[in-house]
Amino acid sequence: MSLTRLIRPYFDRYHKKVALLEEDADNQQRQLLKRMTALAAPTLWGREHGYDGLRDYEDFARAVPVSTYEEMKGYIDRMRHGEADVLWPGRVRCFAKSSGTTNDKSKFLPVSRQALQDTHYAGGKDCVAYYFHEHPGSRMFDGKSLILGGSHEANYGKHDSLVGDLSAILIENILPLANLTRVPRKATALLSDFETKRDRIARETFRQNVTNLSGVPSWMLSVLNRVLEVSGKPCISDVWPNLEVFFHGGVAFTPYRDAYREIIPTDSMHYMETYNASEGFFALQTQPDDSAMQLMTHYGVFYEFIPLEEVGSACPEAVPLWGVECGRNYAMVISTTSGLWRYMIGDTVRFTSLAPYKIVITGRTKSFINAFGEELIVDNAEHGLAEACRATGAEISEYTAAPIFMDKNAKCCHQWLIEFSHAPESIGEFAQVLDESLQRINSDYEAKRSKNITLQPLEIIVARPHLFNDWLKAEGKLGGQHKVPRLSNDRKIIDKILQLNDVE
Repeated sequence: MSLTRLIRPYFDRYHKKVALLEEDADNQQRQLLKRMTALAAPTLWGREHGYDGLRDYEDFARAVPVSTYEEMKGYIDRMRHGEADVLWPGRVRCFAKSSGTTNDKSKFLPVSRQALQDTHYAGGKDCVAYYFHEHPGSRMFDGKSLILGGSHEANYGKHDSLVGDLSAILIENILPLANLTRVPRKATALLSDFETKRDRIARETFRQNVTNLSGVPSWMLSVLNRVLEVSGKPCISDVWPNLEVFFHGGVAFTPYRDAYREIIPTDSMHYMETYNASEGFFALQTQPDDSAMQLMTHYGVFYEFIPLEEVGSACPEAVPLWGVECGRNYAMVISTTSGLWRYMIGDTVRFTSLAPYKIVITGRTKSFINAFGEELIVDNAEHGLAEACRATGAEISEYTAAPIFMDKNAKCCHQWLIEFSHAPESIGEFAQVLDESLQRINSDYEAKRSKNITLQPLEIIVARPHLFNDWLKAEGKLGGQHKVPRLSNDRKIIDKILQLNDVE
């Protein structure tokens, strides 16, 4: 008897249970908030914010301010040093390393044992349940799961505490039984050198019966190309003929869709998007013909949303889930069973449905490039450009940057269009200093640039004089408060400006 047929009845029952929970989403959220604040009342944060006196959401919203990483960093660092009962009961031993903020190269987000179970692993289980529901002929568990993760290390030298990529933390804490159907070997999965890891994954898996993939599209595409090189096969379908689904997240899949279709040219391949971040697992694609993802409200995450137009104001007013409207852009705010309280994660979403609650990710609260998981923000760019100007004597009047997306060989880079008021003697030297500066400033960019495996050296195009003013004029935006967008996650703006670059 196949393992899939043996396991499927459990997931069928589980799917019915989850569907019923999501029909009662508003009440699920209210009850979750009560449980969370009651549990956290004895903690340092709970005492400071009067959790023992909170009666409902309105009390919670009045007592607790909306927070960013900067506001919570001091508490989190105490947790990293081993202090218990700070933001969440007990001692938290795992911290997910994420891209940095304005002041820090990296963020370190607590991942409690409770959150591992009630959020991250619950999300993985729901993915399988919804996938089976939509694809009753699946034989996913009759083969291996190729799960692509990052790496971790001892936190502040404490061997009973970890810091690293969330994916590595999940692999480290996964149930031993799950390892029977997972590849590559744990030692390979947790390697920090991606070039070595990619090669070992390919050699360990190309003769296996891989039926499903999980990971970030950019990194996975690089691994799959190495699998083709090692196997000598023309396409992944020839390597793994029973491959049926890719559970993906982390960056938008659209830029990679054609590359995946080229190396997996079969109609039997399915793709399922997930919204799984270092802060928590939030949503997943429950229907293959609907690009929106269903917000999972029965996990250990309480949701609030700030209308995008209020972000940055002195007193932005958040609304709970039962106060959102369809079609409106919101910045997402979360409270979690890891101890993040009213934490603004920086993502913006738009609701496409309220019954059930479904969202699409619309971007970030700040200008950024995150085409390959590098999460480059304007503050990074400004610091990097300033350092490049100091080193080369250059002066910049305007600039914009955007990604050049991957081709089938997983080659990609950032393209910078720069109008110099005083050009450097060597554009190559300027580009090198900028690239090295960005790697020092942003740990995710540094990881993607490592050994040119995923992200190639950045490209600089020198803009002719007055190019940006001409573009603003053509767009009817010359003068006033209009500004040139600094970073974009697609090529719509930069391609329009490039069309004018040779026009005098």
